[in-house]
Amino acid sequence: MENKMNLEEVVSGELVASGPETTMEDLASLMESEGVGSVAILDPHGDFLGIVTDRDIVRAVAEGQSRAVAAKDFMTVMVDTIDLNTDVADAVDWMNATGYRHLPVTQNGRLIGMVSIKDLLWAIAST
Repeated sequence: MENKMNLEEVVSGELVASGPETTMEDLASLMESEGVGSVAILDPHGDFLGIVTDRDIVRAVAEGQSRAVAAKDFMTVMVDTIDLNTDVADAVDWMNATGYRHLPVTQNGRLIGMVSIKDLLWAIAST
């Protein structure tokens, strides 16, 4: 029988998040210091607004946007989230189908972390 692994076994650490007014430069610094490729953008009440990824920053720079541009002006507004109890293989399938490299992870409807395709591949490789 095959052992199934869910996202609960993959998602770890604190959620790296910031606000919609955070500048691109500050987000890039945050990603570098935290060793992550994405930052959740939350409103003052902690509600999920979107995500800024390393790709979003590259795209914004390539388009000539200022380093001082606010997250709200270049973030990816995401409606899609994935539940913590989702099977890793299903999460990989979802990422393949959508083209996402990072997915917000929820538990009981509340954002608790992010998972990247790299995280999922490491999890699969370690089983």
